[in-house]
Amino acid sequence: MKETPDRMKNTESCIISGIDISGMTLYDFLRNSVAEYPEHYAVKLGDYKLTYKELDAMTAVMAGNLRLAGFEKEDKITIFLPNSPEFIASFWALARSGFVGAVANPLYSETELLRQLDSSDSKAIITTASQVKKIYAVLNSYDLKRVYVVGNKGEVPPEYVDIIRDYEDLLEPNKGYTCKNLNSDDLALLQFTGGTTGIPKGCMLTHKNLISDAVAVYSVLSHIMEKGKEVFLGGLPYFHIYGLQTEIIIPVYIGATMVPMAFFSPKSLLTALESEKVTCMPSAPAVFAACSGQKSLAEHDLSRLKLIISGSAPLFKEQREEFEKHAPVLIAEGYGLSEASPVTHLAVPTRPIKIGSIGHPIPGIEVKITDPEYGIQEYGSNKAGELCVKGPQVIKGYYKEPSQTEMVLRDGWLYTGDIAYRDDDGYYFITARKKDLIISGGYNIYPREVEEVLFKHPDVAEAAVVGIPHKTRGELVKAFIVLKPESKAEKSDIVNFCRNVLANYKIPREIEFRDSLPKNAVGKVLRKDLREE
Repeated sequence: MKETPDRMKNTESCIISGIDISGMTLYDFLRNSVAEYPEHYAVKLGDYKLTYKELDAMTAVMAGNLRLAGFEKEDKITIFLPNSPEFIASFWALARSGFVGAVANPLYSETELLRQLDSSDSKAIITTASQVKKIYAVLNSYDLKRVYVVGNKGEVPPEYVDIIRDYEDLLEPNKGYTCKNLNSDDLALLQFTGGTTGIPKGCMLTHKNLISDAVAVYSVLSHIMEKGKEVFLGGLPYFHIYGLQTEIIIPVYIGATMVPMAFFSPKSLLTALESEKVTCMPSAPAVFAACSGQKSLAEHDLSRLKLIISGSAPLFKEQREEFEKHAPVLIAEGYGLSEASPVTHLAVPTRPIKIGSIGHPIPGIEVKITDPEYGIQEYGSNKAGELCVKGPQVIKGYYKEPSQTEMVLRDGWLYTGDIAYRDDDGYYFITARKKDLIISGGYNIYPREVEEVLFKHPDVAEAAVVGIPHKTRGELVKAFIVLKPESKAEKSDIVNFCRNVLANYKIPREIEFRDSLPKNAVGKVLRKDLREE
């Protein structure tokens, strides 16, 4: 077989699978589904039901109230919510109005939230009553024009009465609003990721980026998913680009019903799959592992479930087979990253499956494998190098980070930082991560972020963090620490210190005190050596 670079044509008019998306915005997805399926449920959660017609009206009013509050096109507004109907409504209200959403993990500490608000230049935040304590702490250091609170916010101090408002204020009747001069190249979302450096940066995702990815993914799976008839379970966090794309954007594109799950547990997921008659479930290996351990798996009626999209890590053969025993389900494994909106590859379940493969590039994506050191020499089949992708899904850059943007974008090519190869049949395989990203339960954890916290402990002289394998979470954080002379700090002291500034999933689960850390000739810590010990 001739070894030629894999290319998929990307035209200037931006045609994805025969659909010209030039000039389209995210609101076109909602508008089209309202026209086609006005009385179809857009959101359903127990007794809560919202049709597409109602979602359209609600988001228009929300957008109108944001405009009346003085917000203008391209203003950044942070969504700091768990998976919920309010998250869905907030996202689509921002999408139609020209405002830019910046989604934040609801598990963030005050420190982490403050950093993201500052990095995104957010002017407002939409959150829950349970987060109000964090908001007050943030307001001591950061100016917000508005804080909209879902639930009982309690008594508000006089100095914050004009700032902290009820979420219901967004639902006050008005004429509604949709931005008239919105175009596909406008910024729609700031999706924060650590990229290759470990410090969270805002991926600037445009309407075109997100639309092209949704259209491409659906085109690959359209023989499985039927427009106007699917029910999507929102078990992955909406604040993550994987959950946002597959559980909010794609469902609205095809007129599906969204079922948000605020918090994950195997029992609640299996119950929701059965009670809500779910047909499509975006997922991750950690979810498979957790559910496979449930004795009640066989007791649930999963007969409606026909498609699982699995990403974030390789899916073990045993996990796949366990689920397939109890449901007539097809499983599509894929690969993606925040910088590509996120999906770039899918292993279509109706094609022959190669265990461990991420499948083929989706429509609109060009792919090349380059030498990992310089990214100049292009490799052919069966030789591992850095995976690079190009297409309308790829970000404009990192917000306010031109130097970081230059590191990952070259001549339109996104250098993913992941090592991969392509076999003779065109299947792609990820072999390693060039960056030291830790993935625990589907959450991305960046070692440098944790290490910076450890370095602030008065007894810590040196620290390095790596991921260690875990049966259900995928990986856990392990910290190697060199204490200062005379220090008597215990492991519990370190953990408690981290609890004050890190989300729970980022806290080291194992700590090893050492006399020194392995380093190279220029003093760089050798993480590879630590992982192999």
